Amino acid sequence: MAEIVIKTMALTAQGFAPFGDVMETRDRRSRWINEGTCQRFDDLAQVDVLEAGGRPMISIFKATPRSLPLQVRALERHPLSSQSFFPLDGRRFLVVVAEEGAPPVASRIRAYLGSGSQGVTYRRNTWHHSLIALDATTHFLVVDRAGPGQNCEEIQVDDSVVVQVAAP
Repeated sequence: MAEIVIKTMALTAQGFAPFGDVMETRDRRSRWINEGTCQRFDDLAQVDVLEAGGRPMISIFKATPRSLPLQVRALERHPLSSQSFFPLDGRRFLVVVAEEGAPPVASRIRAYLGSGSQGVTYRRNTWHHSLIALDATTHFLVVDRAGPGQNCEEIQVDDSVVVQVAAP
């Protein structure tokens, strides 16, 4: 089977909309709090975790960098909740997704390059690759679901799918 190469796109709210939300402060409304010493940016993403008795869970993940090009072997999705990732170390990361629905085929997979000042929230049932740090070990603030029920499904992807980071 011929190799399918997926080039990364810039991570923008409009381009990522079919998969979820992009969390970033650039061009967002804000307000000053704490006696004018802190700028607050509200409602950057929709958190959806209450299915079947779930509750919000905040975690920190420490992700080891992956090498490129990246062969996509598996995707996962969360049927009971959204899942958010925001890099804490200001480092770029790779986002690989496919729209919700029947198991994705290679032609429906998309890849985005997130800057160190952006995060993502995957909408419930959005197929996505596990966390992909680039360049160096990176810490991510993660908001997802804790509670009863099976909230992770995984599928294998055709070995011919490879993601390359597009030149800037």
